[in-house]
Amino acid sequence: MKSSLLWGSALGALSVILGAFGAHALSDHFNQDQLNWWNTAQYYQVIHTFALLATGILGYHFNDAWLKRASLLFLLGTAFFSGSLYVMALTEARWLGAVTPLGGMLMIGGWISLFLAIRKTTQSKLEG
Repeated sequence: MKSSLLWGSALGALSVILGAFGAHALSDHFNQDQLNWWNTAQYYQVIHTFALLATGILGYHFNDAWLKRASLLFLLGTAFFSGSLYVMALTEARWLGAVTPLGGMLMIGGWISLFLAIRKTTQSKLEG
């Protein structure tokens, strides 16, 4: 699960960069909707950075397909959810709002996959 840790680290750094960029370079040029989109994108990116790191760490202890699915879903979900909101904020292309829920669904799938992985691995530990 090395790739989950690498992607999580990259997303973490990108979160800080985009947060600083939004706060210092864009805040005077954005309307309230754009600021809300940007802040929401960054908030969910930070949360799912930690989720991705958690799946990577767990992957070193448990070799489980559900963990791999969770990592992929967290990564794709962040790209679609946060990515669409960042682009919407920069361009005001509101049609991208149709992409955002897809990212949210992928993120939810990641959390469900993580749940299933933990349930499966803890059950096998208890039974073993």
